[in-house]
Amino acid sequence: MKKSKLNLLGTGIALSLVTSTLLHATNGDTLIGLGAKARGMGGVGIAVTHGAESGLANPALITTVEKTEISFGGTIFMPDIKTQLNTNPMAPLPPQAKMTSDADINLIPEVSLASKITENFYIGVGMWGTGGMGTDYSQGPGLNQTIMNGQFSNFNMVTNLQLMQFAVPLAYKTGGLSLAVAPIIMYGNLDISYTLPSPFSPPPYPTIGAGLAQDFGFGFNLGATYDFSNGLVLGAVYKSKIDMEYTNQLSTATKPFGIQLPDGNHLEQPAEFGVGIAYTMGQHTFAFDYKKIQWSDAKGYKDFQWEDQNVYAFGYEYAEDNWALRVGYNYASSAVVETMNPAMNMFNLLGFPATEEQHYTVGGTYAFNDQFSMDLAYVYAPENTETFDVSALKMGIDSVTTDHSENSISIQLNYTF
Repeated sequence: MKKSKLNLLGTGIALSLVTSTLLHATNGDTLIGLGAKARGMGGVGIAVTHGAESGLANPALITTVEKTEISFGGTIFMPDIKTQLNTNPMAPLPPQAKMTSDADINLIPEVSLASKITENFYIGVGMWGTGGMGTDYSQGPGLNQTIMNGQFSNFNMVTNLQLMQFAVPLAYKTGGLSLAVAPIIMYGNLDISYTLPSPFSPPPYPTIGAGLAQDFGFGFNLGATYDFSNGLVLGAVYKSKIDMEYTNQLSTATKPFGIQLPDGNHLEQPAEFGVGIAYTMGQHTFAFDYKKIQWSDAKGYKDFQWEDQNVYAFGYEYAEDNWALRVGYNYASSAVVETMNPAMNMFNLLGFPATEEQHYTVGGTYAFNDQFSMDLAYVYAPENTETFDVSALKMGIDSVTTDHSENSISIQLNYTF
């Protein structure tokens, strides 16, 4: 094999190892909605209020809280990722086994509070988990058992990325207009480790990793709504970039392959902007959100050629005095697309399959009394299969195929006082 082709493959595999922890969310590494009410309605939350839960989605909507409301809950997130290298029948390599990541369950917490201070001023505080994800191939057959047969065992890779945002939404209401700002502190941690096999290293194969890296970043959300007092509400939101730097993580993972990433160890959560409309007619509420997630302009993600996403969310709620039912649908084309670079195609599907596009949701609320209620939601993302061409690498591997599906359950308790 020519050295240039080997280096190209090494680049692709190394980058896949670096980025594989980022893939287990819905719209890229962003959940379609925060809180059980929003997730039951397809993720809508720019123009339709969810009480204290709205503090991060659109902070202007906390002005719908009549007194003080606190919500506490979380989401059990269950991704299912399978990846296979499709070999050329004429090549000496045997068929590669399809492997399933053992990182198939994550717990994502949320707690939020909002309070009416005066007739015009509202304040809140909250903590939202926006990511809890990773891959784990450490339970596979192992490199020592497979390398002699031309198998890679997904490099015994174990990765984990966790993101959490703390915010204090401040909102002002006059007439039908509500304006708000939410300063944000984001905490993140990233851990990457894998085994470096032949031909990159002779036996015994070393483990590459720098341990856990942590960082704090700062940003803000801006929100606005206008209530026409006839059931119609319009909303808009802007979320700033939040720059994060995970010391030695990306550089350590890529160093064995001589790779230089322009953004170094930075991984910046992208800016977003969106608009929404909601209309309530008696017991029926219909809502639609559009937002754009600017992955191509965010440090780290643009190095990996993520594309911007246009997200469309539809939600419906039927509400009685002490209960409500919700359904929704969320669509966004994959941020990961096939490129002209075969090595890029390799790592995008092997380690970066943020390829889910459709989400179907259902949820509901039951109020036990005037103060205490419970929300439930279920989100199903059907299996999406993508195959990218890597034949130009001339390694006997024609393409990479990834299957990706998701299930999640959210539960939330609300108390008003």
